[in-house]
Amino acid sequence: MSDSNGTAKDTQDSGAPKPGPTPHPKPHAMKPVPGPSQPHPHPVVVPAVSDPSAWGRVDEDGTAWVKTAEGERVIGSWQAGDAAEGLAHFGRRFDDLATEVALLEARLAAGADARKTKAAAVALAESLPTAAVIGDIESLARRLRAIAEHSEEAAAQAKEEKERAKHEHTERKEALCLEAEKIAAESTQWKAAGDRLREILDEWKSIRGVDRKVDDALWKRYSKAREAFNRRRGAHFAELDRERAAAKTRKEELCVRAEELSGSTDWAGTAAVFRDLLTEWKAAGRAPREADEALWRRFKSAQDVFFAARNAAVTERDAEFEHNATAKEELLRAYEHIDPATGLDAARAALRELQDKWDAIGKVPRERIQELEGKLRTIEKRVREAADAQWRRSDPEAVARAAQFRERVAQFEEQAAKAQAAGNTRDAEKALAQAQQWREWAEAAEGAVSNL
Repeated sequence: MSDSNGTAKDTQDSGAPKPGPTPHPKPHAMKPVPGPSQPHPHPVVVPAVSDPSAWGRVDEDGTAWVKTAEGERVIGSWQAGDAAEGLAHFGRRFDDLATEVALLEARLAAGADARKTKAAAVALAESLPTAAVIGDIESLARRLRAIAEHSEEAAAQAKEEKERAKHEHTERKEALCLEAEKIAAESTQWKAAGDRLREILDEWKSIRGVDRKVDDALWKRYSKAREAFNRRRGAHFAELDRERAAAKTRKEELCVRAEELSGSTDWAGTAAVFRDLLTEWKAAGRAPREADEALWRRFKSAQDVFFAARNAAVTERDAEFEHNATAKEELLRAYEHIDPATGLDAARAALRELQDKWDAIGKVPRERIQELEGKLRTIEKRVREAADAQWRRSDPEAVARAAQFRERVAQFEEQAAKAQAAGNTRDAEKALAQAQQWREWAEAAEGAVSNL
């Protein structure tokens, strides 16, 4: 049969209406839907083009037949070309139908909505007995039955997977809550902790599939932890601001004190005070950054004024001390001729001149004191020893002591003479021996005086 345009007509029986296009979506409109745990679905396997001649025929009059388990049945009429073209046409329609089945299989394997997949498979299976296609319809029917049978299993698996994912995501959010709560309670690394809380928030937003009530409760915990951390951080920086304000006030006071001392010429005492001020400065803590830097410049400027003046004075003093050392060396050379042996009184007078001039010259560098003072002490010792010797020679006690010894000698000699005259030889010898002993002592005493 053909219409006025000579196009193909498909009929089920002699009185069947024109077959329209298949009621199922075309292959290009069917796209797999990823399941909850499979973000990348399995690729759709499109069957190779089948050989329609193995499953049906088109007669010369255009009648199209398909082979089924129950035998051949008419599926329509082809009037748009020869029989081979008609056979290819109905074969392509079978291939389209097979592609739809493959898409449903792929959706099921990918974890798409099993209920919708099953409904589509049942509807497609119900259309097979009247489908105007030529191909292995029984094979498609078996595949559709398998899809329907496995949909429940896939739905249960998808549900289990969804529950597992929900559990994992819940655990992850609970872990993030615990971490946020620990940060809120313990951390004092304010910047790093704040950055981490923001990272937790970003990660939180990426976690989905948690039960709404549970999610709301976890969110409240996280929000509470973040607010607690922000309050604690705010309190810390508020206290820090107070401490810095106090440090600023204290450092301003130290600056005033340093400026008052900057003109002092009490070098040692003021330097010690400046050391104490610097210790107080460090103990005062940090003021706000800009103020702290400005105050330090002010304090250091006052300190530098004092120490620069002290250094200049020290330099000047050192030069003066070096000059004094040179003057004392010249003085020593000028008076090195002092010799008590040529006249003690003259030596004494020269030494007094030396000492007066020495004191008038003033101080010398510390490292030269011992050397120069040693040379002066040598001259002083020479004169002092000569004076001591003269004094000992004129010591009345020493002279009287020598005279007493001589008197004792005379007494014992007189006793010896009397004993000898009386014929008492033994007493005479004893008295002479004592006289000799006292004579030796007298000679020693006289010798000590004469040798001085």
